[in-house]
Amino acid sequence: MSEKLFEPVNLGKLALSNRVVMAPMSRNRATGEGLATELMATYYGQRAGAGLIITEGVQPSVTGQGFGNSPGLHTREQADSWKPVTEAVHARGGLIAAQLMHCGRIGHPSLYPSGHRSVAPSAVTAAGQAYGPEGPLDYLEPHALTAGEIAGIVEEFADSAELAIEAGFDGVEVHAGNGFLLHQFLAENTNQRTDEYGGSVENRVRFPVEVIEAVCERIGADRVGVRISPSNPFNDIVEGDTHAVYEALLAALPPLAFLHVLELGNRDHIAALRPRWSGAVILCPHPENGVVNARTATEAVEAGLADAVAFGASFIANPDLPERIRTGAPLAEADQSTFYGGDHTGYTDYPTLEGAGAA
Repeated sequence: MSEKLFEPVNLGKLALSNRVVMAPMSRNRATGEGLATELMATYYGQRAGAGLIITEGVQPSVTGQGFGNSPGLHTREQADSWKPVTEAVHARGGLIAAQLMHCGRIGHPSLYPSGHRSVAPSAVTAAGQAYGPEGPLDYLEPHALTAGEIAGIVEEFADSAELAIEAGFDGVEVHAGNGFLLHQFLAENTNQRTDEYGGSVENRVRFPVEVIEAVCERIGADRVGVRISPSNPFNDIVEGDTHAVYEALLAALPPLAFLHVLELGNRDHIAALRPRWSGAVILCPHPENGVVNARTATEAVEAGLADAVAFGASFIANPDLPERIRTGAPLAEADQSTFYGGDHTGYTDYPTLEGAGAA
């Protein structure tokens, strides 16, 4: 294990005490109104040993919601509900950024209080299904956004980022991957527009860049990160000219606190992108489509591909993951049946090494 994982690093305004980052993971424990809960404060507080926590996806608007019991950051009440979460993390010396995620066409009206019709670059229905309490639900045809509606969503992201800072977050991450709205604008199969937001690569990156620039202008670029997932087909995405898309996107982005890259067996592409980004990189490395571990994390940092490494599922069952990695202790395995929704079971009841030893 390389000690480099435990060296401090600065990502913009964020001074991380180590390079072990908690990746964003949806857990669906918010209220039906999108409020963060006391249980969520406990969960994130337990994991404050991470150099940086990036929260589960948080919808920046009503139409951004795609899942039931996902948290929001578009009302004052929602922002206030997040304050105990950020306070719990800060009380243990940690840092936390809110991931702003607009689901776009991914969702189903029956899963959220507004019952809204999903929106997208074009009226192209996603293959696949959403999962509700009573079983699978086919995705429905989304509403194709008008240019005026696109401008409104840009403003909603900026407003949400401002609320995040007021709620005590140290920064935000704009989600531009995994088949959600910003990614839908980047991809050929989901973006069939013929206006200034579709067609050419330059046009398809326009909306994500406008969102990111607006967020940076509102809260400062040194507190903003962006997550991308090149070549990721999740949520029925086909990018087509993937190399050209990400070269154009990186060239158009302002300086940021960090770029967060999800790798899925495409190390060659990720390695080719690294020299095109002069800023800091958080990498979620899956060179063999496996779970991120200490070895793959160390290799990424030592190879210069990453300044910090994001761990996903391992943080669910190991609230003290950095300490376990540092000492070479075994990792607990997560119960996948409790990943989404529910109570404290499989959420806040995983013991630390100290707690397990005491038991």
